Amino acid sequence: HISGLPKVITVQALEIFEAVQEPLETIIAGIRTLLEHTPPELLADIMDKEIVATGGGSLMRGFAERLTKEIRMPVRIADNPFESVVLGIGQTLENLSKYQRLFIAAKKAAT
Repeated sequence: HISGLPKVITVQALEIFEAVQEPLETIIAGIRTLLEHTPPELLADIMDKEIVATGGGSLMRGFAERLTKEIRMPVRIADNPFESVVLGIGQTLENLSKYQRLFIAAKKAAT
């Protein structure tokens, strides 16, 4: 009988870990592809710094460490991962010409 009321369930950490593996692999593959298609001078700038992970997914335990290992670049979690997404979009829109080459590289990588 379905009551429509909230129900408490228990989920094991291993179940969550297994559930996020495929999306995580997709994210890693996308980052690798983007880096492979990034112009060398932009890639050099990125390599001199670090990748800052944003959004809720970045808060998964071990995310930054796994990404660092997989792409061989330093990755850290933003101080405010949720706000950073919105702030990053705003900065990008304000500086479209600065990021144009990166967008072109991303478009090439996607095709």
